[in-house]
Amino acid sequence: MKAAYAFPLAAFTCVATPVAAQEAGASQRSEVDELRAQVASLTAQLVAVNARLDAIEGESATLANDLAERDQATAQPVFASVPTQLSMGAAPETESEDGFSFKPFGRLMLDAGWTALPAGLGLADGFDAEARRARLGVEGNIPGGFAYKMELDFAGGEVEITDALIEYGAGDLTISAGQFNNFQSMEELTSSRFLSFLERAAFTDAFGFSRRLGVAAEYGSGPVLVQAGVFSNNLGELPGSDRWSVDGRAVFFPEVGDTQLHFGGSIHYAEIGAGETVRYRQRPLVHFTANRLVNTGSFAAGSEFGLGAEFAAIRGPLHLHAEAYRQEVGGIPMVDNAVFHGALVEAGIFLTPGDSRGYRGGRFNRTRPNSPMGEGGIGAVQLNLRYDYLELNDADAGIIGGSQNGIFGSLVWTTTDYTRLQINYGRLQYDDAPLALPGGERDYDADVVGMRAEFDF
Repeated sequence: MKAAYAFPLAAFTCVATPVAAQEAGASQRSEVDELRAQVASLTAQLVAVNARLDAIEGESATLANDLAERDQATAQPVFASVPTQLSMGAAPETESEDGFSFKPFGRLMLDAGWTALPAGLGLADGFDAEARRARLGVEGNIPGGFAYKMELDFAGGEVEITDALIEYGAGDLTISAGQFNNFQSMEELTSSRFLSFLERAAFTDAFGFSRRLGVAAEYGSGPVLVQAGVFSNNLGELPGSDRWSVDGRAVFFPEVGDTQLHFGGSIHYAEIGAGETVRYRQRPLVHFTANRLVNTGSFAAGSEFGLGAEFAAIRGPLHLHAEAYRQEVGGIPMVDNAVFHGALVEAGIFLTPGDSRGYRGGRFNRTRPNSPMGEGGIGAVQLNLRYDYLELNDADAGIIGGSQNGIFGSLVWTTTDYTRLQINYGRLQYDDAPLALPGGERDYDADVVGMRAEFDF
């Protein structure tokens, strides 16, 4: 930089002097001398400026060395790389250089609708509403291959622990300890954020599929997933329960051309615990009603043995989903084992181009609209139709809890990756219901409409 200024001025001085001497007469020598003096003055100023720049550069180098020495002494870098990284999705996630990460997440689901029940039953129906889920949680990684998750639900005016677990991953194997879903049913293991109806199939709730405290192992490689664990009861029901269970599930989910297939099966064995009882019952599609028109009532039992089968297929805008479950209850005093059944068959189609139902790792996943609102599109619009079956009758065991046959339809509008609106209609037929009409009839129908606005991050 200094040579760039000094060289042109020096060259100008050398060239200008002989030219002026040859062309100027004696009368012009004074002007040439004056010009030389000005050039000399400018050159002197540039030398001074260069000297000041040298001094500043020296001071900067000294300051940088001092800061580096201080950083090493205190282990708190000033001009070092940022110690954490921040990434953004629906919620911010922070990750430190040593492998710790922290991400908040949550969901809010607001439901409303109507139930129309037979008048003679004397049950409250009509309009109702609720905050179905209001959850907040955190998740992240811990150095050494560990991960954690903690989630609380504030819906209903009470705080409930949903997930609370620590995981360790080593290649294709994952070990989990804490409270989480045991391995029954694809419908149950699919997050409520990604369901095609307001509620899961009737048998999942009726047979008590829920999060429980336990230890489990999962092996996943390519299109194969195997899960198994030992569980006690839900944290909200501990202590005081001797219940324990062993649960396992295996899934094969190959992609054949443009079609995602899913084949799965599950097995469940539980010891109920001395002096404890079981009860199987279910609401008519929506959660905001407390009425259960199929209900075995509570009865003493010693064990449960369940078998489940799963099938799903996704191809472009279409999806199919079917499940069946058999629940056998043993140890009932004075009678044979009781056997109950549940099943679902569902088909759905997206009406918006380029949209498809999400799938990952043995369960349905998030739908991401091809043209979301706010980006020039209307989001993803999906129509679904489901047959839902639940049988809680076993005459040989003397248990008549009724059967529920439901035909459900849903319209799901996924406006963005993280916001959805949906409306459901259900027509339910009850046979051998435990609640009889005034004339003694136990076969009747009910109609239900449910709506939901939801958001998650």
